[in-house]
Amino acid sequence: MYYTEDRYGHKVSRLGFGCMRFKRSAGSIDVNKAEKEIMDAIGRGVNYFDTAYIYPGSEDCLGEVLERNGARDKVFIATKLPQYLIKNRSAAERYFKEELKRLRTDQVDFYLMHMLTDVKVWNNLCALGIRDWIEEKKSSGAIGQIGFSFHGNTAAFKEILEAYDWDFCQIQYNYVDEHTQAGRAGLEAARERGIPVVIMEPLRGGKLVTMLPQKAKDLIAERGGGLSPQELAFRWLYDQEGIMTVLSGMNSLEMVEDNCRIAERAAEGKLGAEEMALIADVKAEIARSIKVPCTGCGYCMPCPHGVDIPGAFRCYNRMFTESKSSGRGEYMQSVGLRKEKSVTTQCVGCGRCEKHCPQHIEIIKELKNAGSALMPLPRRIALEVARRFLMHGKG
Repeated sequence: MYYTEDRYGHKVSRLGFGCMRFKRSAGSIDVNKAEKEIMDAIGRGVNYFDTAYIYPGSEDCLGEVLERNGARDKVFIATKLPQYLIKNRSAAERYFKEELKRLRTDQVDFYLMHMLTDVKVWNNLCALGIRDWIEEKKSSGAIGQIGFSFHGNTAAFKEILEAYDWDFCQIQYNYVDEHTQAGRAGLEAARERGIPVVIMEPLRGGKLVTMLPQKAKDLIAERGGGLSPQELAFRWLYDQEGIMTVLSGMNSLEMVEDNCRIAERAAEGKLGAEEMALIADVKAEIARSIKVPCTGCGYCMPCPHGVDIPGAFRCYNRMFTESKSSGRGEYMQSVGLRKEKSVTTQCVGCGRCEKHCPQHIEIIKELKNAGSALMPLPRRIALEVARRFLMHGKG
């Protein structure tokens, strides 16, 4: 296994095990199946395991498997505080204690504020005393390192980076999302600050394998030199500096074996010119499926009325490059549930954005199209219910 180092010199496997997608049987995680996959991964050198409070049964499963096999000291556990449910400091303590119980441990090695979308969310947590709570947990050894997972845009990501002395962070990043969400600019900003980055969605939930346009698949078969679509995507990530580990939601022994093989062969700076050209052509084929030629450059931002224009177009395009549910789901998560609303219906047609768009997109018109597609009436109702729950729910 190929290893990198965290901020404190610990060796972390370049491939991390994402524990969100364990296979289920009758609604529950098949623990025996997951156990075989987890232990096979550990045997192959994987030592970073990522879960979260809201992944149903995931923390319990991981804790049970590690305890049963005496493997806790062989791995780093990463899990997440459901910050969107926190209304006071005592709530943070309650959720954390529950996580320790589920994981059957007295320490979380890498602890994340789950799904920060902008710096306002972090500031609200600070107002509740989360900074002091974190320092107490780190001083006692209950938390090893503190970080955050992110869904939002590059500007918001950079603001969060600067708001606290983070030990690490986690972003969605792959060759399609190179310039969306935190993006390459965010990765570079974290590297400049000495903050290691954990990558989630390296295959966009498997869609860079299973939902590629046929022409893109043909290009990889013809010019990839035997590389599979997943190996091409992983190699693109492993080639970049600043990435501590790349998470994969592995749920079969075959997947564990294949991903470990890829990680063992890959290292920074090993991607050749032919492979880079192939990825560029694959991206071009994917781009042919898009509705709006938005590159995510951000020249249209900030919108004076709070609309996340690149975010809306990214998710709108995803409806056609992947699936309707995929685009709508990402929009709900990364745009709709922010503390400050930033949805398409806030557009008043002022036209400021169109004056700055280098692609000369008819943004006002396309925002209406995107909003109608992304937020049909049932989705709008669900979003409002979710916002009320997250903003005013239990604490």
